[in-house]
Amino acid sequence: MKSGKYVRDGRAPIPKKEATSRVMSANRGKGTRIELILRQELRKNKLGPARYNFPGMVGRPDIAFPHSAIAVFINGCFWHSCPKCKMSLPKSNRLFWQKKFAKNKERDKKNIREIRNLKWETIIVWEHEIKKDLPRTIRKIERALNAAK
Repeated sequence: MKSGKYVRDGRAPIPKKEATSRVMSANRGKGTRIELILRQELRKNKLGPARYNFPGMVGRPDIAFPHSAIAVFINGCFWHSCPKCKMSLPKSNRLFWQKKFAKNKERDKKNIREIRNLKWETIIVWEHEIKKDLPRTIRKIERALNAAK
């Protein structure tokens, strides 16, 4: 987007409004604000060493603790269809979004299954958990790290 004009990659239908396109193209896949908040808190609590977006690991966990064989996935409530938040589908292109969210959930299940087959523990952290009770989220990860010692 160097020229200031968004270049489509063909993965999603063309939005009816240019503003929608601009907003959607600004969504990040890694290094999100919620990820950075959790990372900062893990460092503050001296929980590590950790790797971020762990290359070579199935599903590229958002945070991985290789020495403890623990993979942490931070799921956005919208993108991963949080069962607690029950976010509504966008009003336009509903069929596209239904298929997208179903594929996201299937991919998540497959990644978790494959990581567990490698004898790693997986921890799923939802966006709302970080926002509402960050200390509890840290304790959940800390307990898993202590159990792996």
